[in-house]
Amino acid sequence: MHYTQLGHTGLTVSRLCFGCMSFGTPGGPTHPWVLPESEAGPFFKLAVEQGINFFDTADHYNYGDSEEITGRMLKKFARREEIVVATKLGLKMGDGPNMQGLSRKHIIESVDASLKRLQMDHVDLLYVHRLDPLTPFEEMLEALDIVVRAGKVIYPAASSMYAWQFAKLREMQISAGFVPFAAMQNFYNLAYREEEREMMAYCHSEGVAVVPWSPIARGFLAGNKPKLGVATNRAQTDKMGKLFGSKQDYAVLDRVKKIADETGHSAAQIAYAWVLSKPYVTAPIVGSTKIAQLEEAISALDVTLTAGQVKRLEAVYKPREVMGHS
Repeated sequence: MHYTQLGHTGLTVSRLCFGCMSFGTPGGPTHPWVLPESEAGPFFKLAVEQGINFFDTADHYNYGDSEEITGRMLKKFARREEIVVATKLGLKMGDGPNMQGLSRKHIIESVDASLKRLQMDHVDLLYVHRLDPLTPFEEMLEALDIVVRAGKVIYPAASSMYAWQFAKLREMQISAGFVPFAAMQNFYNLAYREEEREMMAYCHSEGVAVVPWSPIARGFLAGNKPKLGVATNRAQTDKMGKLFGSKQDYAVLDRVKKIADETGHSAAQIAYAWVLSKPYVTAPIVGSTKIAQLEEAISALDVTLTAGQVKRLEAVYKPREVMGHS
């Protein structure tokens, strides 16, 4: 396993972050395609044995099911002081009027609920899953500072938003004497590169860790959504997977497959290797519902692309609308 620092913090993380969204109650309210807890053990065991020490979940994932399974699996296979655990808050957790958002009430209560589900006394990273248009920035940042000072959160972090919003929020934190967001978890892969316009440059300049979600485009760049034939269960049922499938997307996939054929690697390995080649990327999030997918991602760490191959992979991309912020 390869390791790096989480941005400008002193925290050391593996170059791959294991995404735990894949585990929960099948047929659940947010991700019906997930694997049950009875099938989760081999994935966590392999991740830990291979040196992955960075784990990502969220309260929203089937309304806490992922956090509960993640907590039990990590308690079984890892030592708390050796791993870095991230969760998120802000998205819907039920039908009540205060069951989502970034109010002071919801942040404080959500952190306590997440820690209970994870069976931990703190999380290393707490992401704002998405911005809440109803809560003032000041209220959100003050509430995050409360949970940091209480020792329940080590580093606050944020997920998909516009670069100007992220920059403004971090400047507000610094001005108020709060711990600023240490990481950005954004949507980034060969088929969606709009983050390169401003967000990546900002994070690289400010020493903010970049932890991309969906680095192989919800599996599209692994070829799980063929033009003809049967797609995987996740490709058929994952709502976010519908973001990919245009003529341009398939042009990107075709280029990935060509490089894969030339180098003797899989399409997924090439897609991961491209993300890992970027100097501003800390650790892409790897989600898997098959052990072979996790093994494939780990082996991608040893795939080195030439400058010419990177240029060829990127040449077919065309600008597209901003996605992933809601």
